[in-house]
Amino acid sequence: MSLSEGENIAFLTSSLSKSYGLIRAVSGVTVSVRKGAIGLLGPNGAGKSTLIKTLLGLIAPTEGSYKVQGRDEGYLDSVGYMPEHDCLPGGLTAVGFVSYMGRLSGLPPDVSMERTHEILDFVGLDEARYRKIKSFSTGMRQKVKLAQAMVHDPEILFFDEPTNGLDPEGRKEMLDLIRDVADSGKTIVLSTHLLPDVEYVCKDVMIMNNGELILYDSLENVLGTQNLIVRVKGDPGPFSGALRRMGYSAEVSGGKVLVGGNASSKEVFMAARESDAQVRYISYHSHTLEELFLQLVGDK
Repeated sequence: MSLSEGENIAFLTSSLSKSYGLIRAVSGVTVSVRKGAIGLLGPNGAGKSTLIKTLLGLIAPTEGSYKVQGRDEGYLDSVGYMPEHDCLPGGLTAVGFVSYMGRLSGLPPDVSMERTHEILDFVGLDEARYRKIKSFSTGMRQKVKLAQAMVHDPEILFFDEPTNGLDPEGRKEMLDLIRDVADSGKTIVLSTHLLPDVEYVCKDVMIMNNGELILYDSLENVLGTQNLIVRVKGDPGPFSGALRRMGYSAEVSGGKVLVGGNASSKEVFMAARESDAQVRYISYHSHTLEELFLQLVGDK
């Protein structure tokens, strides 16, 4: 999808990269992401958390630029973040911590306390909210992390592996909460390696691997149309470019190209002739999300 700005855009990036020495954690990501419920998928080390932390201003990009809510600064009061790793102060109560986070986000003390109780009601922490966090179970701690991300009523919420460590019942409860947030009109970005979580909550999907964004589309488009997975010999760039000029989407992952828009093998070979590419194989079928994910990142 092309890079563009507008009222319906949650965030956008242009050639965004982040390197740690010789390791390129995020590599040349250019994307314009619609508001809504977005799943950010990828194996461990794909660059998901690094992308989120860059968008939150927690780390500076090595190259490129980005905007959140149409702004490149001054937007943090409109975003919330539920981090992957536990970072909760065990000596505070849930009420004390969440209300403190509300004040840090700019809420007056009385408003922050009122919002704290509203959000703790929403996540299902009843009398436990007055206990110290160090006594909480994993599921309760995850609820506190969710509450602090929501207390200031942000427009965009980033969830980084929110179901980590939860049993099946706790995982379902957390996903229901996140889906309720999305259904209320907020934009949510759910970063996970669990495909069923994305299918349960999200409308759009982004897939990253080795720091690259290799797919961004709606789940309806991805799962509701027939796609081609094409492997070509050599650089797939000219081949994918020829397909795009013909009006088809073409996302590159290594030597494989995911071709959307119900293209047929005829169009594939036309693009191959135009770009002087050699087609090695074509796989043609409607994908489940798991099949698509494995096709794109399974052997990389």
